[in-house]
Amino acid sequence: MTAHVLAGALADDGRRRIFAAIVLGATSATEVAERTGLPARAVLTGVRRLTDAGLVTGADGALVADEPSLRATARDSRPADDAEPGVDPVLRTFLRAGALVGLPAQRGRRRVLLAHIAEQSFEPGTRYPERAVDDALKPWCAAGGSDHATLRRYLIDEQLLTREHGVYQLL
Repeated sequence: MTAHVLAGALADDGRRRIFAAIVLGATSATEVAERTGLPARAVLTGVRRLTDAGLVTGADGALVADEPSLRATARDSRPADDAEPGVDPVLRTFLRAGALVGLPAQRGRRRVLLAHIAEQSFEPGTRYPERAVDDALKPWCAAGGSDHATLRRYLIDEQLLTREHGVYQLL
């Protein structure tokens, strides 16, 4: 089971209620229907989806949450810490495979991250039109942690890039 499958299985309110009833001790579809107030057909369909996703097992005819599978998913879905030992913890926290997973709220941490992005994306002394700056920043945004316009604005606000008449330059 992957984190994506887990999220998909629990995305529906009915399936969450079914799963909760099983976790809280309901061992049959009839008990689940009684505890959730859902129709029997919806319970059977939900139990099948939860079983297919690996969240529930029907060992010996009794429904139970598949705790070993949940533990394995939690362990396997942790982000890989593939950074070298000397890499700044801010970069390890907010970058995965060269893409932003988020922006730090604290200004000091955000500046460390932005300085890294600027150094990796731009050459000192080279002048870049806005389109080239956007193209250089878009790969950093592939994971959805931010958008290129926000990054560009932060780089200017933090005085890592200058902008003059639509032309940018690394400081």
